Amino acid sequence: MFSAIVTAHLALRDLELSDAHRIFEYRSHPEVSRFQSWGTQSADAIQSYIRDLAGTEAGRPGLWYQIGIILASSRELIGDCGFRVLEAEPRHAEIGIALAPEFQGRGYATEALRALLDYLFLALGKHRAFGSVDPCNVQSVKLLQRVGMRKEAHFVRSLWFKGEWVDDVIFAVLASEWNSVNKATGIIQPAP
Repeated sequence: MFSAIVTAHLALRDLELSDAHRIFEYRSHPEVSRFQSWGTQSADAIQSYIRDLAGTEAGRPGLWYQIGIILASSRELIGDCGFRVLEAEPRHAEIGIALAPEFQGRGYATEALRALLDYLFLALGKHRAFGSVDPCNVQSVKLLQRVGMRKEAHFVRSLWFKGEWVDDVIFAVLASEWNSVNKATGIIQPAP
């Protein structure tokens, strides 16, 4: 289970079975599905995933743990983010995010991703978080840079995705970097 997080405009919470149709709706949108693989099969497949996830410990190595992004003012599900703790190195976590197109460009993805990174570094004590992104996904590249992640690698045509070889760019941030930057901006309050 995941402990809900409340930010200025959002709440991050466990997914519920009733979220499946909404997730399928925005993840099937061509602007979103172009760069996503999960959540585009069917609402039933998403419900099955949510059922399997129920009662699972957030941060179990090898498991993608998806979390709903809720708009605080309307209680509407506007996207989801997730993380996967690596089995080979459980102090590392991969992150991902998808937002409904009508809610993109408003700062919600930045707010959600900062909250997720806070959770990974402060609550779970991870050493490093990274994201893998297609360099053609310019919005996601800018998002990862905006939250303070740095480009670590650009692998050329290294990933077989949706029937073609695509580039894969890795962005990452260490806990020490995250804490240093975010203490200076006041996003993370130091523990008493």
